[in-house]
Amino acid sequence: MQSNQTYRQLKCPVVDICGGCQVQHLPYEKQLEQKQKQVIELLKAFGRVEPIIPMKDPYYYRNKIHATFQTDRRNRIISGIYQSGTHKVVPIDSCLLHDQRADKIIVSIRGLLKSFKMRPYNEDTRQGLLRHVLIRTGFESGQIMVVLVLGTHVFPSRKNFVKALLEKHPEITTVVMNVNNKKTSMVLGDRETVLYGKGFIQDTLCGLKFRISPKSFYQVNPVQTDILYNKALDLANFTGNETIIDAYCGIGTIGLIASKRVKKVIGVELNNDAFKDAINNAKRNDIKNVFFHNADAGEFMIKSAKRKQFVDAVIMDPPRAGSSDDFIRALAFMKPKKIVYISCNPVTLKRDLEKLTRKGYQVKNMIPVDMFPGTAHVEVVALMSRVDE
Repeated sequence: MQSNQTYRQLKCPVVDICGGCQVQHLPYEKQLEQKQKQVIELLKAFGRVEPIIPMKDPYYYRNKIHATFQTDRRNRIISGIYQSGTHKVVPIDSCLLHDQRADKIIVSIRGLLKSFKMRPYNEDTRQGLLRHVLIRTGFESGQIMVVLVLGTHVFPSRKNFVKALLEKHPEITTVVMNVNNKKTSMVLGDRETVLYGKGFIQDTLCGLKFRISPKSFYQVNPVQTDILYNKALDLANFTGNETIIDAYCGIGTIGLIASKRVKKVIGVELNNDAFKDAINNAKRNDIKNVFFHNADAGEFMIKSAKRKQFVDAVIMDPPRAGSSDDFIRALAFMKPKKIVYISCNPVTLKRDLEKLTRKGYQVKNMIPVDMFPGTAHVEVVALMSRVDE
């Protein structure tokens, strides 16, 4: 392991039934050992895996908290997280991973539902009001966004409800109403109404300010994200003359952070809300050398390759499913000197590294970062270079 630090060990009362934490029952040192072993087993064919970078205090780190609301057998309103493999809610008042401010707000909302004689939404009968609450918090800014996800657009006494919530929690920055009346596992629907504040929050990461909307992708662990992104850019060792692509760029985080180390950044993002936030984030940080495109990363790479628009490096941070074959083919055709691959799924990372090594790339570095203490998930940053460079 990378350090001999000892970590405090907190116990969760619902760890055996909740679907959120797979390894919370283990001491943190054991969690790290397990993740290191997993990554080595998967990626050892590509070279040496560096020691995993731990989190100094592996609790209360999540800045995005989602609670589902239901009624129990006694008709009491409960809120919490789905039991693993079911649609049954495990009632919780606090979680060892959540920003503690968020959990307190969720408990207050549960009490307000009772006071206002409102019922949680029932997916089977399609009756009731509140389905979910999504809370996003700013680690540096302290700002808090509360998203009330309703099963209907009719929200009686909404002004009084929001007023009562703000009286209990004046620290809330903005409240948004989101309507999701579809039978779906997706939390957020398409329709949004701002009930209080601006409808977004701002936070600081690696010295830059970022706007975060309800649907924006933003890493859930700000402390480890700062470490992850700086480690990724240090590995890339840019000279300042490069043109790079930031694929799957989200709200522009790593591309904007990289902008001071390179000549030009081209960011690509499919989600329209995140794309708009990315443009806004470039403006609010007065960054002029980053250009964003609202497109599928794979399709954009193919079009760029066909136009013979070549770049020096590509930073890619794909979803858990990894990259598409089309994207990897286009990437190989463009022949960037370096690829910085940030992965939240070592299994799909292995698959994609195999494809890229067959197309003329060699893995130079692999560093796991514990972004999600208490869970089985682990992030890995890998640096690849063209063999002929």
